[in-house]
Amino acid sequence: MTTETTPQIKNDANGLLALEKVVKHFDISGGLLDQLRFEKGRIIRRRTTVKAVNDVSFSIVPGETFSVVGESGCGKSTVARTILGIYPPTSGRIIYRGTRIDNKNAQQMLPFRRRMQMIFQDPYASLNPRKTVMQTLEEPVVFHNPSISTNQVKERVAGVMSQVGVDPKWADRYPHEFSGGQRQRISIARALMVDPEFIVADEPVSALDVSIQAQILNLLMDAQAQRGLTYLFITHDLSVVQHISTRVAVMYLGTLCELSPARTLFDNPRHPYTQALLSAIPKLGRKKSGHIRLKGEVPTPIDLPSGCVFHGRCIHADRRCIQEVPQMRPVENNVMVACHAVEEKRI
Repeated sequence: MTTETTPQIKNDANGLLALEKVVKHFDISGGLLDQLRFEKGRIIRRRTTVKAVNDVSFSIVPGETFSVVGESGCGKSTVARTILGIYPPTSGRIIYRGTRIDNKNAQQMLPFRRRMQMIFQDPYASLNPRKTVMQTLEEPVVFHNPSISTNQVKERVAGVMSQVGVDPKWADRYPHEFSGGQRQRISIARALMVDPEFIVADEPVSALDVSIQAQILNLLMDAQAQRGLTYLFITHDLSVVQHISTRVAVMYLGTLCELSPARTLFDNPRHPYTQALLSAIPKLGRKKSGHIRLKGEVPTPIDLPSGCVFHGRCIHADRRCIQEVPQMRPVENNVMVACHAVEEKRI
């Protein structure tokens, strides 16, 4: 991130969350024997690292729906889990309401756990099959409010279940007794139980039928309006992004390509990867296919390309793209793009 963009993040007095040059790498080397290699007549030790997230910076303001999009494996979910402390960042800083949280231990993070919640992708795996809905929903309330009475807990559970469209009379049922859409509603209810202000939704509708997806999205939007929630929405479904987002961040191979207001992004995408991504959306009545077919294969995050990580598949790439990593730079209308071709006005 260049010095041109850093002040935008640090000086945002109204900001809820800010990421500053966040990096997350995973060591998948295995044991010592797995790391040993025989090369050129000698034994060497070599570690294998997955570079999942690389120098990602952005900020989120209260009340908005900030979406992160990109193809599978681009680092979207890793960013989300790093924000919540599920994964510790390799480097960089995460600031929540002016307080740095990436360097806090589990005890120090407890006050933030109540304000930050997550809705997971798979409603079948995210609920404990051994617990009833009541046990699942009351657990976070009791944990964060040890002095709360049993009747108050039951009233809160019933109120939240009603809000998400699940009959409170079903509180004694187990997860396997519900459909996929109902389970996801229960997952949303669990996130709402402690009255958070920030929710990370990690592809919350991708495992559901299309008809159910619309219901869950409307539920999330209604909860946002009623409770003043801020969302970080992780998805690869661009139609969902267009419907609910305030701003959109586009990721490719662990790096941030473009950051733009949602309407601007869909009307005038600037980064070549964003253009290719949006061109894949089917449109009724379009006589000619405008789909941009990318050449080559997606590189591995274990061995990232030099320069721009997208240069091997980009028709606008030149020598500078191969040698120099592009930085996020402002273009116009609150749009930021990391692309040499855009910077040089070649596209």
